[in-house]
Amino acid sequence: MTAPTETDDPRALAERAGRELEDATALEILTWATDTFGARFCVTSSMEDAVVAHLASRVRPGVDVVFLDTGYHFPETLGTRDAVDAVMDVNVITLSPTRTVPEQDAEHGPKLHDRDPDLCCALRKVRPLEAGLAGYDAWATGLRRDESPTRAGTPVVGWDAKRRKVKVSPIARWTQDDVDAYVTEHGVLTNPLLTDGYASVGCEPCTRRVLAGEDARAGRWAGRNKTECGLH
Repeated sequence: MTAPTETDDPRALAERAGRELEDATALEILTWATDTFGARFCVTSSMEDAVVAHLASRVRPGVDVVFLDTGYHFPETLGTRDAVDAVMDVNVITLSPTRTVPEQDAEHGPKLHDRDPDLCCALRKVRPLEAGLAGYDAWATGLRRDESPTRAGTPVVGWDAKRRKVKVSPIARWTQDDVDAYVTEHGVLTNPLLTDGYASVGCEPCTRRVLAGEDARAGRWAGRNKTECGLH
């Protein structure tokens, strides 16, 4: 991998790294990211599992792990966050929307997630993350190509045009079997809901268990023409 220089355009840097690191291991990708960006790199986690946080902690102990507390999470998700914070060598940072759920209900009416899920996601996820990432030049996600057709083209390193930051997806090429094997080998914390029929864990009002034969994202916003919250 060619070392970056101070004159590198960040978008060009991301695109070049995506090409050169396509066949690299997750640890190699994260090593590049932490060497390149140092403290201006963070991991984001929905606390579905702590695989990427664990990987990053092996490369950079004490790495920032950013979590969005939307106000609608399952108790199991908040419990996973607290457990990760307690037992892993990471620095968990919890972001919150500018308005509580009752305040949002007062302004937009109750159950906005049912009436306008895109607006609800924008208020409770997208905007808080954009504010929370302001101090970073690069962020890591747990996106995988096998999760859904909309994620099939995920680069291992790419350019986040929305936030003008480098976006790192170190396990993009992994399968669910790869994730399961890593969890077993390293005893990584996972959300208890993953053993209760949920293949992808989001906000409680908008997440259901998946049915046999469905892809992992089918339980998110089921029955709606919506597959992503807008973060990716």
